[in-house]
This record gives sequence, C-alpha cells and structure tokens, in this order.
Amino acid sequence: MKLNGKLDYLELPATGGTLDSVKSFYSAAFSWSFTDYGPTYSAFAEGLDGGFQADAGEAPAKPLPVLYSENLEETLEAIENAGGSIVKPIFSFPGGRRFHFTDPAGNELAVWGE
Repeated sequence: MKLNGKLDYLELPATGGTLDSVKSFYSAAFSWSFTDYGPTYSAFAEGLDGGFQADAGEAPAKPLPVLYSENLEETLEAIENAGGSIVKPIFSFPGGRRFHFTDPAGNELAVWGE
C-alpha cells in the first residue's frame, strides 16, 4: 500500500558504468532482477527503510543505500567477485557490523548485518 510521505523508490545513477555492467553486478552479488524500460533505464524491486545521520564526521556526502546480509563475509566476497570495490572494510557500529563498497558505476552502498 502506498502512503503519503513514505519512501517509495530509490534511483541510482548508472552513468559511471554501462547499464548492463551495473545490472550484471547486482544480479551476481545480490541476485537482483530487473525490468528494462527502454535502453537507458532499468528498475528493481527491493525493500526500503531509512535514517538520517547528524554527525558531520559520520554522515555520507550523498544518500547511502544500505543493504542487509545474514553473512557479511560471504556478501563481501560476492561483491568482490562480481566486480565491486570495498571502500570501508567490515567494522562495528551500534546495532551490528557493516562495510561499504562501490558498484561499477561508482555508487557507494553499504551492507550491514547483526
């Protein structure tokens, strides 16, 4: 159900890589599937919650999509094998552990687990 004010969609640029390389990466690393809408746009359907970071030393410069993993080490390996680059290795934070990576288009994302 769509609700007023509820985050409903997240668009990420694919201009730093080809659309095919970005789709291939997320398919290999996370088993995502895509629906193409023309030659320059492809949609995915994944869950979405969010939060704000007010600490200037911790806040990302851009919105930071954060994915969940039941096994961070396996996910980190899958990301590397799919062609992603780890930019922050696994670290602890209140509530769990996480790491950051960039995809073939240069987007930074994080993965967290308990």
